[in-house]
Order: sequence, then C-alpha cells, then structure tokens
Amino acid sequence: MRDELEVFTPHPSEYPELAQLWEKSVRATHHFLPDSYIRLLRPLVENHYLNAVMLICCRDRRGYMTGFAGIAMGKVEMLFIHPRHRGHGIGTRLLQYAVLHLNASELEVNEQNPKALGFYRKQGFEVISRSPVDGMGQPYPLLRMRRVQAQSARA
Repeated sequence: MRDELEVFTPHPSEYPELAQLWEKSVRATHHFLPDSYIRLLRPLVENHYLNAVMLICCRDRRGYMTGFAGIAMGKVEMLFIHPRHRGHGIGTRLLQYAVLHLNASELEVNEQNPKALGFYRKQGFEVISRSPVDGMGQPYPLLRMRRVQAQSARA
C-alpha cells in the first residue's frame, strides 16, 4: 500500500490511462450523469483538461494508476480515484499533497455526489457558493468549497 501513496507527476504518454481511470471513477460515483455526457467529456478530459492542470498521481505496485488530481491556480480542478482503490487513503494523500505543496485551497464538487462532498468536508473544506450548472452549462449543480484555515488547529 505504501507504493500507492507516493505522489508523482505523470508523463503525457500516460494521459490515456488517466482518462480511462477518470471514466471508471465517474461511472462509479456520478450516477446522475447520463452515459452520453460521460462519452462527450472523456475526450475533453484526455485531450484538453489534463493539459490545463498540474497533475499528481499515485500508482499500485504493478504500476497501474490508482488515483490522480489536477490543480491550477490554487484550485483542485479534479480528483479521481479508481473504484477498486477507494477508501484506501489515496484521495486523502493526493488532496493533502495539493494543499501542502501546491497551495490548493479551493475546489468544486457536484452537489449530486454526496460521498465526495462528505469527503471534502472531512478534509476541512466548507461550501462557500453554489452554481446551478456545471462548467459546460448543464444542469449538474456545483458546490464551490474553500479550505477552512483553522482546520490544522482542530486536527
């Protein structure tokens, strides 16, 4: 398990594997999204969104990606964990790395993903605003969250 918690930056040649991980994670956690929307987003993730962020990843002992996060301008733009590896501390490790080393203090989460919302709250983030639509203008509300500075004092 220790190998999975080491954080590294992936090479662009690994983007297809990251896009596959993204899709598996989304299908396991975003039940509110129709298949057609996921199929629309996947090439955007692989060919555009991954290039727009600083990526950090974890992998298992066999070398397969177990999770990744993308950070830009102090904001966690994406955090996805392979379904087989959820609950093993990978999301926590990636988020903590983003906060401590990449100065991430904000993020957005789908309102219809209550487990992710609970995870981020547990990690010291609070909701500061709501958008009724996602980044593509579709009716999938987003909650904007900010890390509470006093979190470290409470931990």
